[in-house]
Order: sequence, then structure tokens, then C-alpha cells
Amino acid sequence: MDMAGQPAHTQNFNVVIVGQNGRLQYEALLFALSLRSYAPDFQGRLLIAEPQPGPLWPNDPRMGNGDLRAMLAELGAEIIPFESRHFGHSYPYGNKIEMLAALPEGEPFVFFDTDTLITGDLARVPFDFDRPSASLRREGTWPKPELYGPQYGAIWKSLYDKFGLDYESSLDLAQPDEYWKRYLYFNAGFFFYKCPRAFGQRFLDYALAIRDDPPEELICQELDPWLDQVALPLVIHSLGGGRDALPAGYLDGSVSCHYRLLPLLYAREGDHVIAALDHITDHNRVKRVLKEYDPIKRMVYQGRGLKTRALFDQNDLPRREQAIRNTIKRNGFWMR
Repeated sequence: MDMAGQPAHTQNFNVVIVGQNGRLQYEALLFALSLRSYAPDFQGRLLIAEPQPGPLWPNDPRMGNGDLRAMLAELGAEIIPFESRHFGHSYPYGNKIEMLAALPEGEPFVFFDTDTLITGDLARVPFDFDRPSASLRREGTWPKPELYGPQYGAIWKSLYDKFGLDYESSLDLAQPDEYWKRYLYFNAGFFFYKCPRAFGQRFLDYALAIRDDPPEELICQELDPWLDQVALPLVIHSLGGGRDALPAGYLDGSVSCHYRLLPLLYAREGDHVIAALDHITDHNRVKRVLKEYDPIKRMVYQGRGLKTRALFDQNDLPRREQAIRNTIKRNGFWMR
């Protein structure tokens, strides 16, 4: 038992993110620094999946900063190479699908988008790796029903029917019919399961089938960049998971923050996230590496982040992310 009288969760699992040349390599370092600082009891492996050069990448996608790679190694991160056979440069979100085949078979995993900070004790999160789930911090970004076309229910049911899945049991009946939250939908900012290869193969199969042979109900729907988030709830449902598989308040809460981009982090995240970012970026060796990435240099070290934060009332933020983005852009602080 821990000090609060709650059972101690000491299960072993791997944490995986994607590391790639450009922005993602610097975000990977921030992630690793935050994991080591705020989850000291985490005993699993930190895996950084790295796409390898190939015909689907016009340029070398591997992390190109040697000092940064050395620092990741010091932090105990293991770089896991993987091949891009189906997506690559044309759909980089496919990295999170294809990299799963390179992870250790049969070992529970939690995937995080690289633009995430760990801000609490990840080892205490009560994951049920037999029941997969993913992030519920999302907006109704897909589908976008046309006025005279299929609506939410028909669009989602066509996908469940395509894969022989039970549609009715996926619905949240507390939500109104034709309201987007009634239908199983996740942000792919994190997901977990007991085996990355089983999850990854189904994720790949479903994503390719939707991309290459979509139901006719999807004829007017955009799949770029939403393909991974269209396939993800179907994968989770097919493996016995769902929206209730992880208690609320841990991930996307006290233990992790999927900030997406630094201007959004400063604009809307809690004070504990700002404090965590300040803490992990304060060491001089870390500064020398991170300052090579202009948005971190300007936002974190030159004060633009705090100027961005001052534009918003943290107790009365705009309801939609686009309104936040527009305010940041109008004031000249948008960077990525």
C-alpha cells in the first residue's frame, strides 16, 4: 500500500515515443527529461522508435543531432529502428502504427505522442493492459457530416460493419443521438495494450483497409490527417477495450500532459505543467542542446511563452482550440 492507502501499482511496462529529425527529436528529449524527473519509480524501458531511411522518405528521417542522441542515451532511452512500408513522408502519423511491429512482442506498452510531458508518477497509473484505451482529450474533429449526406451514426456504423464489429455496444447511450461524443472516438496522443505487435497488426490492417477501400458512407470525409484516429477506436473496441478502461485524472491529468505545441502549452495548460517544463529545461547542458531548436529557444528561454500565457485567462479559456490558436497567431507568438 502507498501512503494514501491505495494499492501500489508496480507492474512493468514499456513506454514508447517516436523520435525523428526536426521538431520531434527535441520533443523526445523533453519527454525523456520529464519521465526521469517526475516518474523516478518507473522501472520499464523507455523506447524511442525511429523511422529509417527508405523510398517513402525523401530525406533521412533519423534524429540528426548527435549531442541530443547522446543525452537520450544518458537518460536510459533505447532507440528502436523501424521500417516505413505503408506511410512515411506522405502520412507521418502512420509512424505510430508501423513502429509497433518493431517493439518487444508480448510486453505491455504505453505509447505517447512525442509532444507530451510526464508530470507525475507514471508507475502508479492503474493500467489494465488486457483492456486497451486511448486519450479522451479530444474534440469532434471527425467525421464532418454533410447536410444531405450520412450522419454520425451511419458513418460510424459503416466502419463497424466493415470489420464485423458490434456497433451498438460501442455507443455511449448517455449522450444524445447524432452528437459526436455518443460514438467511440479518441485522440491518439496515448494508447496502451498488453502486446504492441497484436495491437499494431490490427491497427495497420484497419487503417489500410479504411484508406484503400473505405465504405461508401465515407465518400465525402477527409482521412488526412484523421486516418489513425478513425481506425483507433475500432481497434480498441475489437480488442475488448473502451472509453472506461482507464480511470480519469491520471493521463491527460496529473501524470501526463499532451501539450501538442509549445504555444498551446503556455496558453492553456496548468501551472504544474509550466513548472515542470521550467524544471527540466534549466540545466546548462540541456539548454545548449535545446536552444538549437528555435521554438524552444524563443518560447522557453527568451520569454515568449510567458507572454503567450498572459494573453489568456486560465479560468476562462476559449472552448475551442482554434480560437486559442487564432489569438496566439494575431499576437505574433505562433511557432512550431
